[in-house]
Amino acid sequence: MAAALSALRVRLELPGAFPDEALKEAEQAVADHRLPDLDFTGIEFITIDPASSTDLDQAVFIDRAGEGYKVYYAIADVPSFVEPGGPLDAETRRRGQTFYAPDGRIPLHPEVISEQAGSLLEGQLCSAFVWEFDLDHAAEVSNVVVRRATVRSRSKLSYRQAQTQLDTGTAPPMLQLLKEVGIKRVELERGREGASLNMPEQEIQQLPDGGYRIIATPQLPVEDWNAQISLMTGMAAAKLMLAGKVGILRTMPAPDERSLDNFRTQTQALGKPWDGQFSYGEYLRTLDPQDPKQLAILHSAGMLFRGANYTPFDGTVPQNAVQSAIGASYAHTTAPLRRLVDRFVLVICEALSNGADVPRWAREALPSLPAIMAASDQLAGRMERLALNTVEAALLVNHIGQEFEAVVISASRQGKLNGNGGNGNGSNGNGNLNGSGPSGIVQIAEPAVTARCTGELEPGTNVRVRLVACDISAPEVLLELVG
Repeated sequence: MAAALSALRVRLELPGAFPDEALKEAEQAVADHRLPDLDFTGIEFITIDPASSTDLDQAVFIDRAGEGYKVYYAIADVPSFVEPGGPLDAETRRRGQTFYAPDGRIPLHPEVISEQAGSLLEGQLCSAFVWEFDLDHAAEVSNVVVRRATVRSRSKLSYRQAQTQLDTGTAPPMLQLLKEVGIKRVELERGREGASLNMPEQEIQQLPDGGYRIIATPQLPVEDWNAQISLMTGMAAAKLMLAGKVGILRTMPAPDERSLDNFRTQTQALGKPWDGQFSYGEYLRTLDPQDPKQLAILHSAGMLFRGANYTPFDGTVPQNAVQSAIGASYAHTTAPLRRLVDRFVLVICEALSNGADVPRWAREALPSLPAIMAASDQLAGRMERLALNTVEAALLVNHIGQEFEAVVISASRQGKLNGNGGNGNGSNGNGNLNGSGPSGIVQIAEPAVTARCTGELEPGTNVRVRLVACDISAPEVLLELVG
């Protein structure tokens, strides 16, 4: 298992250690770092992240303002640690993003920045880009300002901790306001026909004894409410850049009629038809991932979320400026410790918000960013699939011949088992589980494994399957329908 995960790094040519010159620059940048003169340490920011996170990009504070709200959203000031054109800048452009491998994180920036001086850690004085929002009674943005300031986070909460406090009535006023604003922002998303997939997240966890397990957990409500603040910031960033006619957007075309028709047909076959009386985004929010048929619908909805891209512009506004799943123009700007493009968006937005000139180095980088991010996203996606497949194979390798309860996610009447197939273990294009005839993708209940299965399958049905082949090094898993 350890050898297979380690081999993935070599096989995919994932980034290794930082070059010495990049590390030296990072250490010197931290030693010489100067905090902004604007002091926002009186604002009681908190961070809400996965429990194990130490690279904390965002901190939030919300207060009432008459009938509306005041929202402060602090984003880690990564640009203050990276010299444009220097060794660290070059290395981060080579990486593109942080890679979350099961045997260890591969950070975009050296840990002295990403998990120490640049991270919005509890109690630490930090430099941040602070987005100051005025919201009306419906949580619609009426004004926004972006400024660099010194901040100090008061508390680090995990999603589970925050949800527990809200559920038990022990949450502080700020957290209660996050729920209130989050719910209203969800309503605004519905109004603009935005859409999101509420898929259970499959996460690889490393155990204290060195082993691994996969857990599949549905999204907590507080994750959605917290994400709404990030979405609001990304939409505000897009508006600033479009008004200034310089920047880079995250765009995605609306699904075409053929994809919508196919999806509509599948919802009818699975017993929860989408009749078109409301948007597909509103329909997706009604689905319960705990129901097998509705889980299959959520997997099928992936066909509607295709074609995402980065669109740079300078001097003229792009013709297609909308991220269709969000239902508005949008930019990545809230995760600069983990995603390269956000560093440039932050600098551009801060300049535009304060009537200053956009730095030349940021403008000059815009044309190159889409290719960098596309390559990085592709590599991260492949790594995540192969890592998940490896752990799935390891969980099952000693159970050849055993039967499991499972849910059918998708099905095909004919085809080979060594293609991509969309998802599932052994679907990475490098396997050798050859075969033809009807097959599909099923999700085993315990352990939480998604894999290829042969047999006449119907999406959304509960089935019993048998493990017939398993190989950790490939990695591959093959199941067959029992009976």
